Amino acid sequence: MALAPPSPGDSLAAAALTAARRTLTLEIEGLAALQAALDGELGARLAEAIALIRASQGRVILTGMGKSGHVGRKIAATLTSTGTPSYFVHPGEASHGDLGMIQAADIVVALSWSGEAPELSDIVAYCRRFGVKLIAITSRASGTLGLAADIPLILPAMPEACPNGLAPTTSTTMQIALGDALAVALLSLHGFTAVDFRKFHPGGKLGAQLRRARDLMHAGTSVPMVPQSASLAEAIVEMTGKRFGITAVVDAEGRLVGVVTDGDIRRAFEHGFVDRPVAEVMSRRPRTIGPDLLALEALGLMNDLRITSLFVLEEGRPAGILHMHDLLRAGVA
Repeated sequence: MALAPPSPGDSLAAAALTAARRTLTLEIEGLAALQAALDGELGARLAEAIALIRASQGRVILTGMGKSGHVGRKIAATLTSTGTPSYFVHPGEASHGDLGMIQAADIVVALSWSGEAPELSDIVAYCRRFGVKLIAITSRASGTLGLAADIPLILPAMPEACPNGLAPTTSTTMQIALGDALAVALLSLHGFTAVDFRKFHPGGKLGAQLRRARDLMHAGTSVPMVPQSASLAEAIVEMTGKRFGITAVVDAEGRLVGVVTDGDIRRAFEHGFVDRPVAEVMSRRPRTIGPDLLALEALGLMNDLRITSLFVLEEGRPAGILHMHDLLRAGVA
């Protein structure tokens, strides 16, 4: 049987995929060239820029026009969310009053692939006049921006993925990557932790994952708990009333000495129910957590142990109980 000839739609799809693959190939080549450049002068200049920003008492001001401006906004947002106070100043607005937002202690990071964006001229002149440090991210060391900068970060001049060589594609990918490298390097040197990260990301799934056990646990009279002298029947009543499928067993000083779970009760009933001291039935080495454990870590522990609840201890005493449903409701998973 003869095969049906390809439809025009098939040809268009193939051409589109070819263009997409070419785009990714050229952008990957741009990133590879950027990585290689870090072994030379670009790396030395980047280290100098990182040291300058770390020593600064001011903020990092990003600026750029067009697509470079959009990249600048992204870099400013990444820096700010990882512990380096930053914001974006539009070069057009800067020429109409926003230059007043830039203080002497600040550091300006200006982006222009060609280094000749005329809209940046007023910001560059302002930096020179008032001694504001200027870092340039550009591809031309001999361009106006590169020559004016205190620290020029010269990116490899790679071809754009646009077949006309016009639409910023490879260039903006390289700019974003260098901005990420700058932000992560500063994050690492600051010792920025997950705790710090949550201060700036309290909302959404990320914020939920970075909450602590103490933020989500049930506390007070909600915690199922019986004394070590209790009977198995009393433990069952406590478990039924609190509905966690588990109860803590504590000594006379309130310290956890064991737990009774649904599984412990089933095993106790294997030969018929006989009420006996809870100490004979309880599990004596339960897995517990501290109140400062991250919610995401608590969820991972529950999954690894195949359990649904964890007691939260403070000084050996049950301060709360954390159930998997609490983590799911909070959006941790």
